[in-house]
Amino acid sequence: MEQRETLTLQQLQQRINRLITCDATRDVWVTAELSDVAVRGGHCYMELLQKDQDGAVTLAKARGIIWSSALKGISAKFHAVTGRPLATGLKVMVRVTATYHPVYGFSLQITDIDPAYTMGDLLRRRAEIINRLRSEGILEQNRSLEWTAVPQRIAVISAPGAAGYGDFVNQLLNNPHKLRFAVKLFPAVMQGDRTPSTVIAALEAIAMDSEEWDCVVIIRGGGATSDLASFEDYDLAAAVAMYPLPVVIGIGHERDITVLDYVANMRVKTPTAAAEWLVGRGESALSTLRDLGNAIALGSSEKIAGAMHRLAYFEGLLPVLPMQTLERRKAQLLTVTSQLGAVAGRIGPHMARLDAMAASLLTATATITDRRRARLDALEQIASALSPAATLARGYSITRVDGHAVTRAESLSRGQTVTTILADGSFTSTVN
Repeated sequence: MEQRETLTLQQLQQRINRLITCDATRDVWVTAELSDVAVRGGHCYMELLQKDQDGAVTLAKARGIIWSSALKGISAKFHAVTGRPLATGLKVMVRVTATYHPVYGFSLQITDIDPAYTMGDLLRRRAEIINRLRSEGILEQNRSLEWTAVPQRIAVISAPGAAGYGDFVNQLLNNPHKLRFAVKLFPAVMQGDRTPSTVIAALEAIAMDSEEWDCVVIIRGGGATSDLASFEDYDLAAAVAMYPLPVVIGIGHERDITVLDYVANMRVKTPTAAAEWLVGRGESALSTLRDLGNAIALGSSEKIAGAMHRLAYFEGLLPVLPMQTLERRKAQLLTVTSQLGAVAGRIGPHMARLDAMAASLLTATATITDRRRARLDALEQIASALSPAATLARGYSITRVDGHAVTRAESLSRGQTVTTILADGSFTSTVN
């Protein structure tokens, strides 16, 4: 039998390790984009990515690690220059040493970082999309839409059979308050180059019957952060921003952020959180209705109790109230009658006085009238005695010149004609 060299798996791994860990792969500066950055046990784990020029295709990927002994210094150095911590999406320049572990495989140990090599292509592209949407005036459009009191008709955009969709439906339909929701899946590709076009197509399909839905939920379960790059698309972001229904985004994990989170009406951490948020709105409405019902019931009970108390009070009064009222009215009538009798007694003397005053007035009036008549007669006699006619009758005459009485002889001139008036006539004469 032919003898051949054989190696154990460990021996092969050791040989690979010797090939990889050499001067050519030690302390090498590398540019890459960070993905899935996480700190566990004091060490920082991540993926280092290289993408094509368009940022859509991953050309290379390697696991990276910063041991706790170097993490504090590297993080402080990076934050002092950039003002931000190490995070997914940043494009960095790091000094690495290639290592190979028999169990964990190939990885790059990071020992230093150049903070001047700052923002990665992913964040730059996102910032450009957000600025463009803001300049076009549509960035806040979907976020300003108002919700119905209880959104129960849910249109879901997700990948068919995806675990995230299953978690969403289970959480939504099996809620503890037995709230009812109508859910329909509008399938789309949630990873890769076809993501934007298929999600937009699903949005258009929902918009055809928009009156049948209260909101749209776009969900995708967790995974590598680099898998979410397909959501960093202007056309998709604009479609969500201008959508006529409120849009809920539940993509990835809590740490994952896409440009859709900036334009959607509501952003939640995960698909399950999206269901919890919708159930929470229903529970809030249910609680409000319950409080209103309790308030109505309490108010009604208080009103009924008050009415029953008044009814019982009046029922107790009914047997005696009419007789009491009659007695009071009789007493009031007797009082008024007595008062009227007293008034009549007081009026009698005053009436006698009025009768006496009437008789006195008649006598006094007749006396005064006779006196006034006698005085008028006397005045008439005096006036008659003093009249010119009476004077003429006693032998006197009146001499007039040109109609004026002559009282002095010297006032006459020779040749004047005068008229003399007697009691029984008059004559004229000439002054000689």
